[in-house]
Amino acid sequence: MDTSRLLRTSGTFLAFAGLLISGCSSGSGDADTAEFGTSSAGPGSGQRRTGGAGVLRPLPAAVPAALAPYYEQKLRWRRCGADGFECATMKAPLDYDRPGAGEDLELAVSRVKATGPGRRLGSLLVNPGGPGGSAIGYLQNWAGIGYPAPVRARYDMVAVDPRGVAGSEPVGCLSDKDMDSYTQVDQTPDDSGEVKRLVSAYKRFAEGCRDRSGDVLGHVSTVEAARDMDVLRGVLGDKKLSYVGASYGTYLGATYAGLYPGRAGRLVLDGAMDPSLTSLRMNRDQTAGFDTAFTAFAEDCVRRDDCPLGTGSEREAAERLQAFFRKVDADPLPTGERRELGESLATTAVVAAMYDEGSWAQLRNALQAAMDGDGAGLLGLADAYYERDSEGSYANLMFANPAVNCLDLPASFGGPDDVRRELPSFRKASSVFGAGFAWAAMNCTYWPVKPTGAPQRIEAKGADPIVVVGTSRDPATPYVWAQGLAGQLSSASLLTYEGDGHTAYGRGSDCIDTAINTYLLEGKAPEKGKKCQ
Repeated sequence: MDTSRLLRTSGTFLAFAGLLISGCSSGSGDADTAEFGTSSAGPGSGQRRTGGAGVLRPLPAAVPAALAPYYEQKLRWRRCGADGFECATMKAPLDYDRPGAGEDLELAVSRVKATGPGRRLGSLLVNPGGPGGSAIGYLQNWAGIGYPAPVRARYDMVAVDPRGVAGSEPVGCLSDKDMDSYTQVDQTPDDSGEVKRLVSAYKRFAEGCRDRSGDVLGHVSTVEAARDMDVLRGVLGDKKLSYVGASYGTYLGATYAGLYPGRAGRLVLDGAMDPSLTSLRMNRDQTAGFDTAFTAFAEDCVRRDDCPLGTGSEREAAERLQAFFRKVDADPLPTGERRELGESLATTAVVAAMYDEGSWAQLRNALQAAMDGDGAGLLGLADAYYERDSEGSYANLMFANPAVNCLDLPASFGGPDDVRRELPSFRKASSVFGAGFAWAAMNCTYWPVKPTGAPQRIEAKGADPIVVVGTSRDPATPYVWAQGLAGQLSSASLLTYEGDGHTAYGRGSDCIDTAINTYLLEGKAPEKGKKCQ
C-alpha cells in the first residue's frame, strides 16, 4: 500500500485519478503547524527564503524580460483525441531562476473551444489533482465533455499536464515488474526484518526515480507548476486565469493566486488542501479522514443483508475488516494471476473505494468474494487506484506523486524510530488504517532531492473572489482543510457539501453545481458559509 498524501478526484470522473499524499514535515514531528513569518515563495520564485515557514508572497506583477520569450511563444495546435480536441506543446524553463540559460521543458497542452452560444469568457483551465493526475486525460475524458453545457459554451476548456506528469516530461522510477513488487511490500511491519524490507523498498524506489528522471526531478514543485500556468495564461491571451482545481489541484490553484493575485480570476478550489500544515499533520489528518469515510461505509453496510462485515455495529465491522487484513497478511489470497492479494493490496483496495460512495457496492462484493477465498475483485480496485492497466503497465501517477510531494514539504519522518513514536497518534486517528498510513508517510524519508518548499499560509491579497469547496466527510481532503484554506485566502467564500466522497462539483448536488456554475458564468461567488446537501 502506498496511499500517503494521494489526493484524487472522484472515481465518478476519472476512475480513481487524483492526489497521492506522500509523507512530509520536519523529521522531529513536534509541530503540527508552522510558525509564520514573512518567508518567500520557494523554488523558482526568484525570491530568497528567510528561514522557517511563512506567508507566500506574490511575484512582481511585470513579466521579467528573461521570461518574455516564453510568454510570447505561439502554440501550434493540432487535432488530437476525441472530436473537437486540439493539442500543442508549450515551452517553459526548467529552472525559473535561470530562464533561457539552461534546459527548457516541453509541456503538453490540450483544449476544446467554446461551443457557444453566448459571449466567450476566455479559457477555463482544469486540473484533477494528484499530484500526478493527467490534466489532459481529465479534460478529454470528462471535463471537456461532461462539464455543464452552459460552461462549455462560454469557455475554451484547457488543460496542461504539469511538469513531470503524463505528457509533460514525465518522471519515472521503476519498471512495471518492479512496481508490482513495490505495491505488495508489507506496510504494517510486524518485526525488525519487515521494517528493513520496507526501508529497502523506499530506498530502491527513490534511487530508481533519481536514475530514470534526470534533472527534471528537482524541478517539479507546485510553485514551478503554478508559474507554468501563468505562462500558459499569457500565451492564450487571457488577462486573468479562470480555473477549476480538484483535490491537489486546489493547492496548485491557491499557489497560483498567492503568486499572482492580480491575475487570479474565477478560481474554484474543490476538495481543498491547507498549505499551512506540515506533512506529518496532513498525513494524520488524512488518516482520520479515511476513518470517517470508512465509518460512513460501515454504517451503510451493516444495515444490508449482504454486508460482508456483518450486521452488527460499525465498530464490529471495523474489527472484522482488521481481522481480514491480518488473515491475508499471514496467508495471501489467489487472484487468478501470478500476483496474490496480501494485506498491502487489500488495504489499498478498501482505501480506493472510500473516495466515492458509488464504489461501496463494488467494495462489498469484492470483500465478500475475498472472504470466500477469491482476491480478484479487491486486486482490481487496487489496480485502478495505482493506474495499472490490464497489460500490467503503470501510468506515471505513482512516480510523479512523490516527486512533487517530496519537493513541496520536508519529510514527515527521519526514519523508522520516528514512525514508531507517532504510531499511537495514527492509531488513535484510525484503528483500521492508522499503522499503514503512518509507515506509508515514510516514503519521502530517503528521497534523492532535497525539499524546496515548506508549510506556508496563502493569502492572495487583492485577488478576485475565490470559491473554496469542502465536503463534510471527504476522506482524502478532510473538511477542516477547506476551512483552513478559506480562512487564509483574503477573498475566499467557503461552499460546503454535507455528504460523502471526495470533492463535490459534478457529483449530483444541484445546490453545489448551481453555485459553482453561477460563479463561473457570472462571477458571483456564493454567500460565505453556504451549505448544500
